Amino acid sequence: VQLVESGGGLVQPGGSQRLSCAASGFTFSSYHMRWYRQAPGKERELVAAITRDGGSTNYADSVKGRFTISRDNAKNTVYLQMNSLKSEDTAVYYCYAQIAFRDYWGQGTQVTVSS
Repeated sequence: VQLVESGGGLVQPGGSQRLSCAASGFTFSSYHMRWYRQAPGKERELVAAITRDGGSTNYADSVKGRFTISRDNAKNTVYLQMNSLKSEDTAVYYCYAQIAFRDYWGQGTQVTVSS
């Protein structure tokens, strides 16, 4: 199992960024996917989740209305579109999947929101 995030970087407050997570080594379309983030000195928190068919999504209250999780099962990729970014969104963002009761994480991608 491999989860590889990309798309992080420096963005100004109010700006947008799209993260991608390319999955391999398992049947991607059979598993729900999640995005987490961890800010310096804070615990890792769930940001968004999506069901295996993309039909249902859930978001942390702090990102509702600003972030959108989506997936392309043909490309084995899950996305996180982040709009109206705030300084408090600065964190390392991780892609996550639970497969056969094991937790799998990507290496993370840094998102820094700063002027």
